Amino acid sequence: MPTRELGFEEFKGLVCLSLEDMSRELYKGNRSSIKIKKEQVAVKNLMKIIQAALTLSNKKGFAAMSLRDLSREAGLSMGALYTYFTSKEDLLHMIQRQSAVVFRVLLEQIEGVDDPVQRLRRAIRTHLFLSEILQNWFYFTYMEAKNLAKEEQKKAIEGELATERIFVDIIRDGTARGVFRECDSELMAALIKAMLQDWYLKRWKYRKRKTDVESYAAFVADMVQAYMAVQGDTREGGALT
Repeated sequence: MPTRELGFEEFKGLVCLSLEDMSRELYKGNRSSIKIKKEQVAVKNLMKIIQAALTLSNKKGFAAMSLRDLSREAGLSMGALYTYFTSKEDLLHMIQRQSAVVFRVLLEQIEGVDDPVQRLRRAIRTHLFLSEILQNWFYFTYMEAKNLAKEEQKKAIEGELATERIFVDIIRDGTARGVFRECDSELMAALIKAMLQDWYLKRWKYRKRKTDVESYAAFVADMVQAYMAVQGDTREGGALT
């Protein structure tokens, strides 16, 4: 029996991944370097800093943003900024490292889904729903990867490949079990990832067409499923009522 597919609003209600949640994860992961010890205060200010950094980066690029720009946008003094990070590069690395949170949620959402068809659809929809919730963050991490130091760039590339590996593993499992056709699993995973990235990198295109995230998710999942299906497979992939 096909796994029921969650709508976007239901997904948001089940997955806690707001800016506040991301800021709290950021605080916990960098507690040794952040000088503010009261979690509530630190999280509140980190929300301001991250939102300001994403806003300015999307307007002018992270490289062109100064800490003084960030101070004004966030409404915090320069001294206050330095209690959270020592340089703009430190801030960039902190934000980039949050990809681990997204990866964890993606794995949690496909855990326990045995049918490869439904697992692949769930992975596609989860990735798109996450990028809808955190659109500015996804856009930022993609566009600003080039500004990372060599070692951090390597980690960013490894993070993207790790996401693709999720799709590779699902495709190979489905092929081994006879529900997917034979194909180049790595190339197919890369093409899926490209379609997922298109959603948050070219949002203007989908706004113009009045395409919402649920419609896009259903289209991508249906298209991939149709391509991957073995001849004569008539299973349903859409949401159940």
